[in-house]
Amino acid sequence: MSSHPSDSVEVLLPDVVASGTGPVRPAKGDSSMVWNWVRGIGVALLTVVWAVTAHYTSTGNESSGWGAALALTPMSVALALGLWRLPSRWLGALAGAAVLAGLVVSWPFLRGQVALLYYVEHLGVYLLLSVFFGRTLRGPDESLVTQMARRVHGGVLSPAQAAYTRQVTLAWCIFFAGMALISTLLFLFAPVAAWSLFANLLGGPLIALMFVGEYLWRRHALPEETPATMADAVRAWKAQRSDKAP
Repeated sequence: MSSHPSDSVEVLLPDVVASGTGPVRPAKGDSSMVWNWVRGIGVALLTVVWAVTAHYTSTGNESSGWGAALALTPMSVALALGLWRLPSRWLGALAGAAVLAGLVVSWPFLRGQVALLYYVEHLGVYLLLSVFFGRTLRGPDESLVTQMARRVHGGVLSPAQAAYTRQVTLAWCIFFAGMALISTLLFLFAPVAAWSLFANLLGGPLIALMFVGEYLWRRHALPEETPATMADAVRAWKAQRSDKAP
């Protein structure tokens, strides 16, 4: 799997919210459709390359400077963006310099711990995704998937749809927490190759399998509803992310 489970989720997850009759969809130009296809294929290829590279460098018996650098890149970018958004830029720059100094000092150790770096990254992403879904289940407010589904269906959901989408939110929350737990158990008690196979190569397919299983179950749970299209769901997902962005 890619070191960015969230990338796979961004492509696959929107469909889990699509049930019922969607709103009227605006037409798209041919050039836009072609670009979307090209971008999708590019992301898929990058994901595969990243997963294979992560598996290869994680299971290697020797230190790998470039493997450690690749493993640290997503975390470093995320940290840099977080520091950039701090109200005090000087404080962010100071913290960034401290982190960079720490990486330089610990580099001889880090280059020999590629698997550990990928494990920390995977664990953090899966836990964040679990919290991202789970926190919307607290209180009387609508769950994340319910909010997205409401966007897909023009603000109108049947009681069955509202209840089902809340259950889907819980299912994805448990799924990501389970992925984090299994990854941890394999990393601690199984050979590195077994952990890497699960974390780096099987993560994406398992998310896809979860998506397909949810779709099949949805057809059983909501037999009277007509599913909306992927385009509707993707637009709802992007709109939801835009609303949450600072």
